[in-house]
Amino acid sequence: MTTPTHFYSSHKCNVSISSVTATTHYYYVMRYGVPQGSVLCPILFLLYTADLVKLVKSYGLSVHLYADSTQIYSVRHHHSTSYGYTCQLVLSTLPTGCHQTNRLQLNVNKTEFLWCTSARRQSQLPASPFRVCRDHVTASTVVRDLGISLDSDVSMRSQVTRTVSHCFGILRQLRSIRRSQSHSVFQSLVAALVLMKLGFGNAGLAGILPFQVDSLKAVMNAAARLVFQSSRHDHITPLLYRLHWLHAPE
Repeated sequence: MTTPTHFYSSHKCNVSISSVTATTHYYYVMRYGVPQGSVLCPILFLLYTADLVKLVKSYGLSVHLYADSTQIYSVRHHHSTSYGYTCQLVLSTLPTGCHQTNRLQLNVNKTEFLWCTSARRQSQLPASPFRVCRDHVTASTVVRDLGISLDSDVSMRSQVTRTVSHCFGILRQLRSIRRSQSHSVFQSLVAALVLMKLGFGNAGLAGILPFQVDSLKAVMNAAARLVFQSSRHDHITPLLYRLHWLHAPE
């Protein structure tokens, strides 16, 4: 165990301050945390976050960890004052508890809070901010979780809008190089840059409204027509069949 101990206890941090005349370097010994760029870092980081899961679950909430991101969530069939107080208590004690155990610090600038309910009950949600450390965090209407945009009314409207906008932007860029690429190469580019983005997180789009499905369908149809350089008035089913692509609802 001598090598791992030396690994995480002897690394330094370099801070460089540049000016017109010279550059000054400051070196500090890092007493806490783990360095980046090594296969041991994920294992050592788990040791720091092990107590975080126990702390959150002690309040009756669920937690999901992904790298250095932490999602705390819970499901309630109706809003109650006690549940809001529990969330407030967790957000206020979490930074202190983590700092005392493993010296973890909560990044308030990246902390987001989201109430999820139906569109009819949006007015019933509490509007008061939660205190986190010395700052206050107001509930957001849209948050991003692992690259997927979640709306407070669980409509996935922001995710669909963002996906469609990005895909059409990529198609406009691909159109400029269509004549300089072979058919097979261009088809691979469309599949890698458009279809992969269109299918990312599509499991969360189950049950979306028909007009949102039509927006995603328009992206796929435009991509197929761009591959074959066909007119917008041509029937799309034979093109999708030749590309072995499924329709958007499928």
